[in-house]
Amino acid sequence: MKVLLSWLREFAPDIDGEPEHLAEVLSDLGLAVEELSYVGQGLDGIVVAEVLATRPHPDADRIHLVDVDAGDGEALQVCCGAFNMAVGDLVPLATVGTTMPGGMEIARRKMRGEWSNGMLCSGAEIGMGDDHEGILILDQGLSLGVPLTEALGIHPDVLFDLEVNPNRPDAMSVMGVARDLAARLGVAFAVTAPGVEGVGQPAAERAAVSIAAPDFCRRFGVRVLDNVPSGPSPRWMANRLLAVGQRPINAVVDLSNYVMFELGQPNHTYDLDLVPGGELGVRMAHRGEQLTTLDGTARTLTTYDGVIVNRDDEAIGLAGVMGGASTEISADTRSVLLEAAWWDPMTIARTARRLGLRSEASARFERGADPDIIPMALDRFVELAAALGATTSPGMIDATGNRPEPSPVRVRTPRANSILGTELSTDEMTALLEPIGFACETGGDGQEFEVSIPSWRLDSATEIDVIEEVGRLHGFSNIKRTVPVTEQAGALTPQQQDRRGIRALFTGMGITEAMPLPFLAPGDLARAGLGDDGITVTNPLVAEESIMRTSLRPGLLKAVAYNAARRTTGVSLFEIGRTNPGGGGELPAEHEHLAVIVAGQEATAATALWRRLARHLAVSNPGVVNGPVDGLHPGRSGQVLADGQPVGALGEIDPQVLDAYEIDERVAWLEVDLGALLEADRGLAPYRAPSRYPSSDIDLAFTVPDEVSADEVAATIAQAGGELLASVSLFDVFRSEQLGEGRRSLAYALRFEAADRTLNDAEVAAARQSCIDAVTAAHNATLRG
Repeated sequence: MKVLLSWLREFAPDIDGEPEHLAEVLSDLGLAVEELSYVGQGLDGIVVAEVLATRPHPDADRIHLVDVDAGDGEALQVCCGAFNMAVGDLVPLATVGTTMPGGMEIARRKMRGEWSNGMLCSGAEIGMGDDHEGILILDQGLSLGVPLTEALGIHPDVLFDLEVNPNRPDAMSVMGVARDLAARLGVAFAVTAPGVEGVGQPAAERAAVSIAAPDFCRRFGVRVLDNVPSGPSPRWMANRLLAVGQRPINAVVDLSNYVMFELGQPNHTYDLDLVPGGELGVRMAHRGEQLTTLDGTARTLTTYDGVIVNRDDEAIGLAGVMGGASTEISADTRSVLLEAAWWDPMTIARTARRLGLRSEASARFERGADPDIIPMALDRFVELAAALGATTSPGMIDATGNRPEPSPVRVRTPRANSILGTELSTDEMTALLEPIGFACETGGDGQEFEVSIPSWRLDSATEIDVIEEVGRLHGFSNIKRTVPVTEQAGALTPQQQDRRGIRALFTGMGITEAMPLPFLAPGDLARAGLGDDGITVTNPLVAEESIMRTSLRPGLLKAVAYNAARRTTGVSLFEIGRTNPGGGGELPAEHEHLAVIVAGQEATAATALWRRLARHLAVSNPGVVNGPVDGLHPGRSGQVLADGQPVGALGEIDPQVLDAYEIDERVAWLEVDLGALLEADRGLAPYRAPSRYPSSDIDLAFTVPDEVSADEVAATIAQAGGELLASVSLFDVFRSEQLGEGRRSLAYALRFEAADRTLNDAEVAAARQSCIDAVTAAHNATLRG
C-alpha cells in the first residue's frame, strides 16, 4: 500500500515532521514502512519533447534512433531501447547535463557509433509509476521545451510504501492510514462530506437493486450518472495514481481507482444503456454458468461464486472480483450505473484465488471492507465526476442483506495492563482509542469500559483485539521490556542435580554409562566374590533373572567380559543403580549405588577416580583406608571414607574373579553408596588462585608397611608441605622382595610454588626435608634413594 504525504494531509492537515520520523511512527503503529522515497524531485533538466522520426540503428538490433524536437524546432538524435513511441508522441527528454533522481548523469555519448544527445525517460525513471519497459507517453497539447514538472503540475512529495497486514482492512486506504497517524501524533483528523447535487429524474426511478444472497452481500449501493467524461483524467489525479503504482487509463476508470485508494471502497461502473431497465441483482452462480469478464476471458463459475445479474437473470459481473464484458463502458458511454457493495470476504478470496484474478479491489474485499463507507464512496465519485462535467440523479439506491448488529466489547483495565505490561488508567486507554473511532463508555468503578467497534474495523471483535489497539496506539516501543514471571511447575531436587553432575563428570572423562539388568542369575554374586546371599524373587520372569543384586559389580563385570570376548579391551563404564543387600523388614532394603569399572587399569586409577568424584562434590575429608574387600585383590583394595565414615570400596578386581569372567587384563573398581555419600558433610569446592611465578617439582618415594594407605602418606605430605605445597599426587606403587615382607614403595610427585615470588633452592630444599621427616616419623617409612 503506497500513500503520499500530501494525500494524508488532506485528512489531517497538521501532520508534520521529518519524513523519516513519520516513517518510524507508521512502523511503530504496525504499518511497517518498507520504502521511503521522494517523488517530484531531481527532475530539473527534463523537458517535454515531440517524436519527429524513428529509424533503426545501423549496428544494433535492440536500440533505435529517435529524432525529437525539444522546443527549438531542431531535430535532436537520441538512442533509445524502448520501441513504444510513434511519430507525434510527446515524451519526457532528459537533456545533456541532467542528473536523474537515481544519481545518473546524462551526457552526450556514442552508442554503437551513433550519438545520443540525452535520454528518453520511462515512468519509473522519473518517479511516475513502476513501468520500466516503455517510454512514458505524455498527453497531447503540452508545450514543447517546457520543464516536465511545470507541464505536468508535479510538486515535490514523499511516498511511503507500507506493509499492511491482513488484519488491517482499514489501512488499505489513505483515509485509514491518516486516521492512525493523526491519532498517534495527536492532531485533528476530519473527513469532509462530499458535496453532491442531483438533477433530473430520481435514481430510484431509473434503476433498481435486488439481493438474493443476503449473507454474501450485506449492502449494495447504486447511483446514476449522466454526461460522464470520456477523455483522460485530470493531470493531478493521474500524477497521484502513478505515484501509488496505478496506471491512468481514462477518466471513469481513474475516478474509480482514485476513490478506492482514498477511501478503501472499491466500486464499479456499468453502461446504463446495456443494463435492461437499470435493474441489478445479486445471487450465487449456477454450477457451470459462463461469464465473459472484462479481460475477454470466458469464465466457468461454481455455486461458491457470487455474481451480479441483470433483469433477465444473466450474469453481467463477477461480484467483488471483475466486471463483465457485456456492460463495459466505452468512449460512447454517456450514462452509467455506479455500484459500491459489501461482499463476504471468504467468498471473494475463494473466487479470486480459484480464477487467478486477484486485484486491488479483491484484496480489499478479502480483508473486509466498511459497509458504512458505501454512501460516502459513491458521493466522492460523483463529486469528482461533477468537476469533469458529469451530472447525477438525485438519491442513492441502498439495498441491504443480512447485517448483524455488533455487540459492545467489555474491556477490563487491570486485564489490559496485565497483558501489555503497562500501568495505564481507564481514561488514558479511552483517550487512545477514541481518535481511531472506538467509542468508549466507562463503567461505574472506573476499572472497566465498553467499546463500540467502528464499522471499518471488522478485525476487532473481542477484548483482546481492543487491548491490542491500546498497545498499538500507546506504542509497543514505549512499553518497558520485562521478563514475564511464571510459576515454575517443577524443579530438580539437590540430589537430582548431584546425580546429573556426576553423570556429566564421568561422561566428560570418557567413561560410558551402562545399564545392566538389575536381576541376576543364581551364582552370579558368588562368581563376583560377593557371597551368595542375594534375595530370591519368588515369581521371576525367567530363572536367569531371579536374584536381586547386592552390588553393581556383577552386571558391570559381565559388560567388561562381553567386550573382552569380542576383543574390545580397556573398557570404562559407570552405573548409577539400586541394590538390595537384604534386611529392612517386610520389604527388602534398597540403596542407590554408584560404581565405576575401568579395564586395563590398576587400583591407583580407582583412587584417582574417587578423588575426582570427591573434589566434584566438595566432600569433607575424603580418604581411603587399606583393607580387604570381598571380591577385590586382598593387597590392593580398601574402604572409601567421606568425613571419616565409610561409604564404599575401591581397588582392583580379584584375579580369581577375573578368571571366572575370562577377563585377561587388570580391572580397577570403585563403588560407593551414593545416598550416604550425598548425605555426608560437604563444603565448598576449594579454590586457589594460580601463581604467576615458576613452580618447582620434585619426586619422593617411600617404603611403608602394607597397612599404611597411600592417602595417609599423602595427607602427611600435604600437612608438612604447608602453603608452599601446591599439589601432591601418587604416581607409582611398587612391591619386591628387596623392600621386605609386608612393605611396598609409594612414589609421589610434589609441586612447590609461592603466590608472590619464585622459590629459591634453599626454600625448596627445606620444604622437601620437612615432608620427608614428617612421613618417616608418622608411618614407619623409609625414603628410597
